Amino acid sequence: MLDLELLRSFVSVVDAGSFTRAGERVHRTQSTVSQQIKRLEDELGRPLLNRTGKQVAPTEHGERLLSYARRLLSLAEEARDVLARPGNEGAVRLGIPQDFAAFRLTKLLATFARSHPGLRLDVRADQSVYLRRDLERGDLDLALIKRDAGDDGGLAAWPERLHWVTSKANPAHAGSGSVPLIFFPTGCLYRTRAIHALESAGRTWHMAYTSSSLAGIQAAVAAGMGLSILSEMAIQDDHRVLTARDGFSPIDRTEVALVTSPEASPATLRLADRLAEFCNTVQAKAA
Repeated sequence: MLDLELLRSFVSVVDAGSFTRAGERVHRTQSTVSQQIKRLEDELGRPLLNRTGKQVAPTEHGERLLSYARRLLSLAEEARDVLARPGNEGAVRLGIPQDFAAFRLTKLLATFARSHPGLRLDVRADQSVYLRRDLERGDLDLALIKRDAGDDGGLAAWPERLHWVTSKANPAHAGSGSVPLIFFPTGCLYRTRAIHALESAGRTWHMAYTSSSLAGIQAAVAAGMGLSILSEMAIQDDHRVLTARDGFSPIDRTEVALVTSPEASPATLRLADRLAEFCNTVQAKAA
């Protein structure tokens, strides 16, 4: 059994980059933290940190341990928090796409959390490729993910309405040249679809702006840095939708799916019901 205090000191050293600053974070002296790291290295039989003067960085083995250490510490904190709650209902870890986070789904989640004071609700907005990964490895209990239409699995799925967009005030004109694109990093479903559509049409492209933030993508489009694909709920007033007349046909055959872990708790299933109602309402209004 790995000692959580040793893991906490290890994570702090990696994050701080030195034993002294790590000691300040965990309220230990530099020598105590150093001894804790030595105990952890002896227990695992592997060097975990490279020491260069006062600076430290994880070794290859340290990098491998780091993600596990963060997960173990997070799980321990979750367990303490859940058990301390009156009328304990456990915890639900939910993953949602960023454009849903920017929409009124956050109000639904806040209302759900207030109506279940004994429940710990942890919500993370991220790219669907990472939400799917974390759901499969047990780091999430429930997720709304974007995927190719017709993929197997999930409690329910709803077709998406996607559009090519540019700036309303400063439209990006690609003409016959390379199309400037604005997207999330590699792994984004919309990015893959855009590249495939352009290459199928024999058009060249380049990535003009990459951001891990939906707000960053929306701002770059509005400023005229390039084109992107956004869902209807993420299109803003300073964006202009491009159509087939502009040479950009709609992107179809994508959907939002509601997926749970195989061991979903009653609280997880209750939240899943609310999310399904929400998505049904959004779909009906968009029709």
